[in-house]
Amino acid sequence: MADGAIRLEDEARARAYSTPLADLNPGDPDLFRTNTHWPYFERLRAEDPVHWCKDSEFGSYWSVTRYQDIMAVDTNHQVFSSDAALGGITIRDAPKDLRRPSFIAMDQPKHDVQRKTVSPIVSPANLQVMEPIIRERVCRILDALPVGEEFDWVDKVSIELTTQMLATLFDFPWEDRRKLTRWSDIATSLPMPGGLVETEEARQAELMECLAYFTRLWNERVNEPMRGDLISMMAHGEATRNMSPDEYLGNVILLIVGGNDTTRNSITGGLLALNQNPAEYDKLRANHDLISSMVPEIIRWQTPLAHMRRTALEDVELAGKTIKKGDKVVMWYVSGNRDATAIENADAFIIDRERPRQHLSFGFGIHRCVGNRLAELQLRIVWEEILKRWDRIEVMGEPRRVRSSFVKGYETLPVRIPA
Repeated sequence: MADGAIRLEDEARARAYSTPLADLNPGDPDLFRTNTHWPYFERLRAEDPVHWCKDSEFGSYWSVTRYQDIMAVDTNHQVFSSDAALGGITIRDAPKDLRRPSFIAMDQPKHDVQRKTVSPIVSPANLQVMEPIIRERVCRILDALPVGEEFDWVDKVSIELTTQMLATLFDFPWEDRRKLTRWSDIATSLPMPGGLVETEEARQAELMECLAYFTRLWNERVNEPMRGDLISMMAHGEATRNMSPDEYLGNVILLIVGGNDTTRNSITGGLLALNQNPAEYDKLRANHDLISSMVPEIIRWQTPLAHMRRTALEDVELAGKTIKKGDKVVMWYVSGNRDATAIENADAFIIDRERPRQHLSFGFGIHRCVGNRLAELQLRIVWEEILKRWDRIEVMGEPRRVRSSFVKGYETLPVRIPA
């Protein structure tokens, strides 16, 4: 770790522990941009695991920071709602007139029937069909990388692979596939001066372009026999064929973000973690069979979505605190994944953990990530093919991280493959 990063970490720790507990705002996106959120969650887990933040740029909210408490919220959908009309699944409330339903931002019974419409695309049988396609693409991407010179891993590998995968899942026009990356980033970004989008209006305008493009594809597919892509499944599905445009866009964005951000940031985060933990990289080089346990460990370590949010439907007690009806409740997966009371040696990156799948990154209960096995499959193939080609890939500098307390991701990561 560079001296600057160590200094930043020390300053963050001092600030996290000197700020009055009542004033802590762990959802500040700048903490995630600078990777200095860790001591805030460490303190909250120890001193105030269900914490009320009375004021932030996202309004007031509860932070749930321990593994078992997060599980209790995530599996109790009768009390903790995901409904878009109540604010949805992120700490940031969408403006009231722009709250789009999607099956992740729905409660029972509608949630289940919509989810079942698209879930066949990630069935074990379909993943078997996809595996050689993914492998061929991974090989093509890796074989095109420059050796002996610095390049951006995020752009050349992480984005390219996940965007190709998304284009396949949607049967989306290949030459336009980078639009999917753009829409994913737009959907999850915070409007700010100099940012990806400067205003909410600009963000909505781009999402309307996304809707127009996907509506054209819907209109083509709905008049053809049912095919195996996501748009065709929704256009022909009993529970989805009469969706409003808003609901269609909500589900499209959910599937784009779910298929893009999570895998993309785990591909980057895994390479970074191995470089930060050279003994684990040595372990992997000595035994390629460790890929199978390393993949879920990367997903835990990275936690590509830092949180999910719910809204309380009634007064409820959690860890001795009374959460009131209507309160916003944020489950910090990123904190629960570092909870040493639930995960042994939780702050360490260990590629041969005994129980590597014991993590919160995919969520639990009815909203558990529908594409979790596809994400693991892509990561497994990436590392199998990397290790066939190169002894190591070196990280050449600090990554640039996304300014978001929802998507825990990377904008750039400079790397070099030694000649």
